[in-house]
Amino acid sequence: MPDSTQTTGFYASTPTLKVDGTEQPDLSIQLTSLFVEETTLGLFRCEATFTNWGTKDDHADFLYFDRQTIDFGKEFSVEFGAPGAQSPVFKGRITGLEAHYPKASEPLLTVLAEDRFQDLRMERRTRSFADVSDSDVFSQIASQHGLTPRVDVDGPTYRVLTQVNQSDLAFLRERAAAIDAEVWVDDRTLHAQSRTRRNTSTVELKYGQKLLEFSTLADLSHQRTSVRVSGWDVAGKSTLDEEAGESAVSAELDGKRSGASVLSQALAERNERVTSSVPLSQPEAKALAEARYRARARRFVTGRGAADGTPSLRVGSTLDLTGLGDLFDGKYYVRLARHAFDKENGYRTSFEVERPGLGG
Repeated sequence: MPDSTQTTGFYASTPTLKVDGTEQPDLSIQLTSLFVEETTLGLFRCEATFTNWGTKDDHADFLYFDRQTIDFGKEFSVEFGAPGAQSPVFKGRITGLEAHYPKASEPLLTVLAEDRFQDLRMERRTRSFADVSDSDVFSQIASQHGLTPRVDVDGPTYRVLTQVNQSDLAFLRERAAAIDAEVWVDDRTLHAQSRTRRNTSTVELKYGQKLLEFSTLADLSHQRTSVRVSGWDVAGKSTLDEEAGESAVSAELDGKRSGASVLSQALAERNERVTSSVPLSQPEAKALAEARYRARARRFVTGRGAADGTPSLRVGSTLDLTGLGDLFDGKYYVRLARHAFDKENGYRTSFEVERPGLGG
């Protein structure tokens, strides 16, 4: 008989659930399925389904319709991992309740929750910001919603930025894309950070072991050799013409061949000119050209897969995949992570990744 005081490599995969900061073991017992999804666009979401029928006050009844445990606006959080070493994968507020009444089984209740970016998507605004940087805008909007800004981005100062019939979330996403940054919320902190500064951890997975399955594609159809942006310098009263090429992603190639390099060798050079935006200064044009180029270049190699439950596999982390062969071994950036639990499969983590380089 094993010594129960010794640590083993096994633990229950059922997540720990908290409502308004208080652990709810009964919810974990009644849980039938759950998933948490996060992407580089921000606004992480959670769906959790519970058996909603059982003994209550000495008689059979619905378990959660009294709204004592589950109710709109309550904080809902999810943690996975071994006891004493659990990792949070979601914290948000309940925004929806969905009831299910199957033909041959107990009634179910699904809790829908979103992180605090939900506040920023609920109202559209039209307004302008004068003589500001994107960092200023992120900080100002965060403060307006009672969030603490944590901003680490580069970018020009604009004479004017205009938000036209957009939610604050849509506007922040637009501004982040213009300067190659990402935005997300962690509890009550709004983060805005360049992708190359966001990476906080590396997760190693090997095919045939913790990496259960993986599909990947290297595709030249959306690659470009260069991206050029034109505009008008208001102060200097002259035209602007900025170009971005492979050097914009060279630090991310990790010794691999870029899509632009493969494209020019295998087919021909393909250049793109951006006409949908009109920058008003040289720094603005340069930032826009580099952001547009990186967005394309990073989608050269994309993949999706599934692994044993891995709480540290989050958006912004690096996946170091092995066992895939020379072309596709190596590091990838996680752009989507989905943590899922059900009673049949236990805890699994699925993901989508991308990178600008091909091995071999």
